[in-house]
Amino acid sequence: MQNIDTYNFLGKKALIRVDFNVPLNDKKEIIDDTRIKASIPTLKKVIEKGGTLILMAHMGKPKGPSEDLSLKHTIKRIEQYMGLPVKFAPDCMNADDKVKNLKTGEILLLENLRFYAEEECKPRGLAKDVSDKEKDTAKKELKESQKKFCKKLASYADCYINDAFGTAHRKHASTAIIAEYFPNDKMFGYLMEQEIKAINKILKNPQRPLTAIMGGAKVSSKIGIIEHLLDFVDNLLITGGMVFTFKKALGGKIGDSLFEENQVDTALKTIKLAKEKNVKLYFSDEVVAADRFSNDAKTIICSSDNIPDGWMGLDASDKTLKEWSKVIKKSKTILWNGPIGVFEMPNFSKGTKIVAQLLAEATDNGTYTLVGGGDSVAALSTLGFKDRVSYVSTGGGAMLESFEGKTLPGIKAILD
Repeated sequence: MQNIDTYNFLGKKALIRVDFNVPLNDKKEIIDDTRIKASIPTLKKVIEKGGTLILMAHMGKPKGPSEDLSLKHTIKRIEQYMGLPVKFAPDCMNADDKVKNLKTGEILLLENLRFYAEEECKPRGLAKDVSDKEKDTAKKELKESQKKFCKKLASYADCYINDAFGTAHRKHASTAIIAEYFPNDKMFGYLMEQEIKAINKILKNPQRPLTAIMGGAKVSSKIGIIEHLLDFVDNLLITGGMVFTFKKALGGKIGDSLFEENQVDTALKTIKLAKEKNVKLYFSDEVVAADRFSNDAKTIICSSDNIPDGWMGLDASDKTLKEWSKVIKKSKTILWNGPIGVFEMPNFSKGTKIVAQLLAEATDNGTYTLVGGGDSVAALSTLGFKDRVSYVSTGGGAMLESFEGKTLPGIKAILD
């Protein structure tokens, strides 16, 4: 399969789907430019090989054009990394003149694709009481319009590159459908190649023991990946708010901790499957509990299956972290997704920070470590450990769906 190293870009315009969905502060300044920075090697390679760049991306979840979610806020940072000026098309569907006037080696950024409903193919402006039939009709009409949307975008360029792993799990116009218009001129960017390689290193040929650390609030949001992980991991550390549904399912007393009653059977099934598949399960057996959901709450240390009424578990205790450190130090491959405690509250962020430090130390000792998910990555960044793990994924959702055994639409579109 062709790639950006073998493809001839000389004199060609490359339409590149990048992931510039970066967080902004109140002044519309970029808080974290990780995703922009990750795309630069691909962009520079195309320029070096005589190509011209037409960049397309999204930001946020707009319901239409929005000044706050305009991609123009990313221009200065792109220029800073590329060392070249960036032209801007304020309407991605009306950029013909901008494209026509592009010279070899120049860069054009298209405005937020999601300003158009065709990008996600989700009808907008429907009344709440509209019938299912009317919804179906609206969606069919939008799907037809989506074809025109893709055809227009495709008309701007000679080839297509998908380098937006963060949206690869979405079957959107710019991530999956548009590839059909470039049957012989489509490829992955360097970032996508790296993400696929990192995931395959765990899925296909991991060094063992292989340990997965799954955090987060709800069992319901992670059960798909947890069940799939049981097929190939040796150790599974389940933490965050999920723990308490498991503990309650086993007959424990969890006070006012987060609990999903409709996931009790699922939790028991998971425990049974782990035993059958010889996977060692670890939980936050001892936790830091608080008398309210507040950084200033009173705290106690107690067993996660014996939390007093009126108290809730918000972080792993030192004893739990010490037990986990033994598992992490023995592991040769580690996957981490999701916070250990309520990371956004300083007094309940210790567990997440300690795990970040343990992974950095494990990496220094030769363990392959893959980290994905907002809070996990944020912890690495805050502590300065981001460059001390093997790989940091730019797409938490896409990474998780890969580990659920799903073929991502954005990847399939290039491989087909």
